[in-house]
Amino acid sequence: MYDRPPLFTSARRRQALRAAASAVALCATVLLTAGCGASQDTTEGAKATAGPAAGFPVTIDNCGVRTTYDRPPSRVVTIHQHPAELMLALGLKDRMVGTAFPDSAVLPELRKAYESIPELAEREPSFETILEAEPDLVYGGYGSAFAENEGRSREAFADAGIDTHLNREYCGKKRVTMKDTYDEIRTVGRIFGVPDRADQLVADLAHRVDTAAAKVQGEDEVPVFVYDSGDKAAFTAGGRSLGTELIRLAGGENVFADLDDVFGDVSWEQVVEREPEIIALYDYAGAGSVEQKREFLLSQPVLKDVPAIRNKRFVVLPLTATLVGIRSAYAVEDLARGIHPESFA
Repeated sequence: MYDRPPLFTSARRRQALRAAASAVALCATVLLTAGCGASQDTTEGAKATAGPAAGFPVTIDNCGVRTTYDRPPSRVVTIHQHPAELMLALGLKDRMVGTAFPDSAVLPELRKAYESIPELAEREPSFETILEAEPDLVYGGYGSAFAENEGRSREAFADAGIDTHLNREYCGKKRVTMKDTYDEIRTVGRIFGVPDRADQLVADLAHRVDTAAAKVQGEDEVPVFVYDSGDKAAFTAGGRSLGTELIRLAGGENVFADLDDVFGDVSWEQVVEREPEIIALYDYAGAGSVEQKREFLLSQPVLKDVPAIRNKRFVVLPLTATLVGIRSAYAVEDLARGIHPESFA
């Protein structure tokens, strides 16, 4: 049992969320042999007897898993919020039979549709719970969607006749950019047979990004420190994170862009040395409120001479806005307004 409040345990939670899935878990195999045979037979039988849909088959290589779709999936469970929002933005609500693990407030224009879909769990649902929804596809946002140690490996779902797709952000250790967001949207559009919708959505989001970036073009880059969580050390966004690109597009510079990871711990002394003028606070459920984070940073004597602390300059970003999904385009404008408010006057 930890003595520290939720604010200071969130780094471990986030690191656990980002753990990649690997092999088949024993408990998943037991569940399959004990009670899932009928569902598996039905799914495989349907695939065997029906021919490919128009424009199909479509073959997708995703994080080392190759899947051929003979028709668009019709019963989808999304694990984590950003895959759900992406599907809703593509007009695919009628294909969704369950969501799980919301991180932030849903975009207002998607809220009604999101709330109409059953929430299977507050965090990642169990393998058995997912099977009860009878999906033909499970779409995961973080690597933990398919965590082997919790019985949800991609192999286990394949053995049950269920396809899986993992957000490309968790396919490997590389720098994530807005191109990954656009590619993810187009890939999902292909899987569901709606490539025209995907192209239109990408065009709309790219226009949103370009408009915000144009507002701050020519402005001096402002040093920005991302505070996710942590007390003894700061858990922050590194150079491989999408957050680093969002900050750049918004006319800033991540002061820990040289951290060769998506996220990592840095010392408070390092934060002081890099003199950030803006602090971006990541906001998500279970990590303490934004106000708690702000008060914690303002109360630390070691940070008193940091320009962002001295001038109380903070920008708040929902966690989902920093991931490969539709929200990242919105984040560029929010960041740009916070970093260069004079450009939006």
